[in-house]
Amino acid sequence: MSSSKGSQAQKVRLSVFAKGPLEIPSPTEADWPKDDEKDFVFRDVDQELDSLPQPYRMINKLVNQLFDHSWEIIQETEAVRETEKNRVQPTVYPPVTEIQLSKRPGGMAVSQDYLFVGGVKGFSIYNLHNFKRMYVWEKFKVDVVSIWAMDLGNEVLIVPMDEIGIVRLFYLYKDSLLLIKTINEMDDASKQSSCVKTELSQTGDYAAFLFQGAGDIWLEVYKLPKETWIKEMEHPQSAQNPKKKTKQLQLSTPEPAAIECVEMNLGPRQSPHTIQDLNICFKTDIKLSPPFYVMKIKPPKPIAGTTFKSPLEIFSKIEDYSGLGSGQNHFIKDVQWEQHKEIFCASYRKYLEGEWEEEPLSTATFHFLTHSMIPVPMDVKICPGAALVLSIHWTGSHNFFLYSLNKTLKDKTDCENVWPCAARITVSQISSSSSYLALACEDGVLILWNLAEGFLFGVIALPEGCFCQSIHFLRFFLVHEGRNVYPEGPVKSEMMCVVLCTDSSLHLVTASGTRGPTSQVLVERPTKHLEEAICTVAPVPALPGMVLIFSKNHSISLMDVTKAEVICAFAAPVHHHQTMPWKPLFIVSPHRPYFLLHGAHLDGNTTHTDGVKGTPDSIFCFNFEDYSLLEDISKNCTISQKDLECNQAFPQVLPLEKRCEQNLQKSFQKLVKTQMKGRDQWAQLRRYSVILQKENLKK
Repeated sequence: MSSSKGSQAQKVRLSVFAKGPLEIPSPTEADWPKDDEKDFVFRDVDQELDSLPQPYRMINKLVNQLFDHSWEIIQETEAVRETEKNRVQPTVYPPVTEIQLSKRPGGMAVSQDYLFVGGVKGFSIYNLHNFKRMYVWEKFKVDVVSIWAMDLGNEVLIVPMDEIGIVRLFYLYKDSLLLIKTINEMDDASKQSSCVKTELSQTGDYAAFLFQGAGDIWLEVYKLPKETWIKEMEHPQSAQNPKKKTKQLQLSTPEPAAIECVEMNLGPRQSPHTIQDLNICFKTDIKLSPPFYVMKIKPPKPIAGTTFKSPLEIFSKIEDYSGLGSGQNHFIKDVQWEQHKEIFCASYRKYLEGEWEEEPLSTATFHFLTHSMIPVPMDVKICPGAALVLSIHWTGSHNFFLYSLNKTLKDKTDCENVWPCAARITVSQISSSSSYLALACEDGVLILWNLAEGFLFGVIALPEGCFCQSIHFLRFFLVHEGRNVYPEGPVKSEMMCVVLCTDSSLHLVTASGTRGPTSQVLVERPTKHLEEAICTVAPVPALPGMVLIFSKNHSISLMDVTKAEVICAFAAPVHHHQTMPWKPLFIVSPHRPYFLLHGAHLDGNTTHTDGVKGTPDSIFCFNFEDYSLLEDISKNCTISQKDLECNQAFPQVLPLEKRCEQNLQKSFQKLVKTQMKGRDQWAQLRRYSVILQKENLKK
């Protein structure tokens, strides 16, 4: 039955009835009575049904509604099937490598050559060239829940954090692993604080830790003496004391089910001999210098009443003017504050009568900035790429605070600058080069800063109903001959980022020079199929203009932001809890063309080495160079400066001297064209004058 027929059957129910008693017609047609239109009447079937007694009338209406609703579902299902048939399914690639684990990993981190996986009472180190486990450290009291790693030249700084929030610093130098310092471990458990967040500067000069304990929260900043560590490793002091011995914890034969490396498509790639044959050992005889304590930052205090009697008394006794005009350092009398509170409570009494929920403890988001928006003292020696400023914003705050890192223990920890915003800041993010900053406010407004040049890109509002959930900066790329490429040289004042909103919509925000930012919708918010909603987004540095999209239905796809279309998909491994919200544990390598993803074993239930049956956890590697569709993109992702100079379509990526030269050449070409056009017009004018002169002579 079609839709029109179904609706006609439900809405137009008319029957024809003859007046008077019905008679059986004779078998002969000639004896049949002639029909008279006056003898027939039209009656509505619904009127007959409405005359039914209860509950039959109600049952009839319920059946009709059920039929209409079922018909709508059938039509919607058929439309979805037709759409799925016509939709072009992307190519799905499986992982190329699998590392089997005995338990869910407690975080992952990568460096240039190593993979660090948090685990049971410690962490493991894997070789990224062949994905073989090299070393295991299992000396903690509890399991590791998160881990960070930072390349310090040829050395690696490792920062694991365990379940009770204790954070430690490890140093990997060639084949030696050393424990530098335990940051917050206390002998007295009642005084123990737990680490909430950790942030490392991009060059490994500074580290910041957000701690909480005893109902308080604070931020501690440390300077890491990485140059001193290299000297101490090259010239160890322990060599003078022969009594000290190096404690080497050699790795025993690995259990095959626990760390087996499975190559699904290709064999392991050849790795450098120095990395492949490395035998890491833990050393206790070498003591490295601990990090230097820089400062401690606490959340701004709430505004309270003051005991000052007049403004003159305030100006005479207050020396600190930081935060002027930003809502900080306001001085209000106790009486005025009490009156303000009474007026507020009287105006909103009906909303305040309910039970008050205890406000959660304030937390912070902080970043290290390599471009200083604060004047640097003349006697301070600035190293290229080193962090200069710590930026921070607290939950529920309108202000973005900037703290100088060039401080001594005697200096005050007050902020040097405050950037106030019109609404509360919810998300903040900096680019990988620390050149750009994005602030998202709770009213859906994005504030974009060019920190390298020291000016504001602009302010842009997301579409109505869209509020920022996360911001991800993209490395600036160009579309050259139909493909995305990275410029070989540095590019200034060109910003791109993708914004994931709370309604699972995805937006591309761009800004260039002094022109205002623009926004483009990449993925609309799902209205019918909520399982396709985006839960996480990650840029892919190895592929220009590409982002990984993780959906709630455990699907992973690669999108080209220039075309807003999916290039391919990746076979997500089976997850332990399919019904629970998916929070993918993954990491995209900033150095190599692959990403790692945690999941369950693809073969289903297997037997662990301890004899217990179950579904073991694994780490799957997806290498873009092993897939035919992405191989050419990852290997040819840059365009040389020479080709850019020959192509004048991208002036924004050329050096300033070259751009000035091109503008001068264009001016000369325009001048020549203007002169040639003037000559043509003059010649045409002369011809007209000759013709007019001849006509005058004829007269």
